[in-house]
Amino acid sequence: MVTSNIKATFPTTIENIWEIVTSLTNYSWRSDITKIEIINDIQFREYSKTGFATTFTVTVCKPFERWEFDMENENMKGHWVGIFTPKNGYVEIDFTENVCAKKFLLKPFVKTYLKKQQSIYVQDLEKVLANE
Repeated sequence: MVTSNIKATFPTTIENIWEIVTSLTNYSWRSDITKIEIINDIQFREYSKTGFATTFTVTVCKPFERWEFDMENENMKGHWVGIFTPKNGYVEIDFTENVCAKKFLLKPFVKTYLKKQQSIYVQDLEKVLANE
């Protein structure tokens, strides 16, 4: 299992960042996906720019505090934890992914891939917040 973590702080409200991050209908700010398909109350599927699908199952949803889900596609299986903390007019996000590669050949690349994806996500979040 590979673990990757990213933290960032943004000048916004906890309500605003929670709405942006957890919205399954307003995802146009995300540069890494083309669509999100809502499966049911706790499951959704994201499609990458290349059409690759990943299914997410929400396991914890404490509004304005914590969002967690299991994730799986043909290459990996894992768990994601998002913690949201208000701090004097700012909000800190603390996102951790624990992932296992399903294919032996992918194992050496998982950590680098996760770090890259987390960095893209935070950059996209910075851009959408700057445009508000």
